[in-house]
Amino acid sequence: MKKYWSFFKIRFVNSLQYRAAALSGMATQFFWGFMYILMYSAFYRTNPAQFPMEFSDLSTYIWLQQALLALFMAWYFDMDLLNSISNGNIAYELARPLEIYSMWFVKETANRTSRAALRCGGILLVAFFIPQPYGLNLPESPLSFLLFLVSTFFGTLVMVSLSMIVSGITFYTTSSQGVRIAASTIGDFFGGGIVALPFWPDGLRQVASLLPFAATQNVPLRVYSGNLAGMDAAWSIFLQIFWFIVLCVSGRALFRRALKRVVVQGG
Repeated sequence: MKKYWSFFKIRFVNSLQYRAAALSGMATQFFWGFMYILMYSAFYRTNPAQFPMEFSDLSTYIWLQQALLALFMAWYFDMDLLNSISNGNIAYELARPLEIYSMWFVKETANRTSRAALRCGGILLVAFFIPQPYGLNLPESPLSFLLFLVSTFFGTLVMVSLSMIVSGITFYTTSSQGVRIAASTIGDFFGGGIVALPFWPDGLRQVASLLPFAATQNVPLRVYSGNLAGMDAAWSIFLQIFWFIVLCVSGRALFRRALKRVVVQGG
């Protein structure tokens, strides 16, 4: 465990160097946050009663989504890891006295948490001072905030587990591009990254809520805003834990099978 913790600290500290990239990312996320909120406000002015969330709750959802984007963005993959499969550098990884799935899982988690740590504070601070209903609300209760932290933790683990599935599939391809595009599109759509799941039609929303993609950003953002509470919140967190276990076991099995037949090319 100490070895994996060392990998986490090294990758986390290394990623903290990119402060300029974090500042430019924050500016981009402020732009997207305002754009989404203003777009939704135009629809809410027509008939606010027809929407499943209060506009202030939706604004909170969007600002949290932007603040925690690094944790839950479905299109982010550690290209050093994926490229090592294609160019043969996977041989160096296999030479380490560590289990490769766990090592890559720790690295991916460190990358996401370090990026989020650089960006979320500034976004949340500014969003708190934006006038209502366009700004960020406080959580409805201390319990909601606690459940938000728990669901954020498991949502991150599910997101990393999904990324590891993509890494495992890359062993069977000549390029990871096609797998990455498909995974990021499906993950972002069904995870509530484009349109929050409460706005989906009933039947489709119920199906999407059971998929692993909804166990990422959808749950913590809705728990914080109060859209998921009580038994609904508990059930959603249970699904997060369930999908983390399923995806983790599946990812390990995929890696074990792929590594039995891996062929390293190159000089």
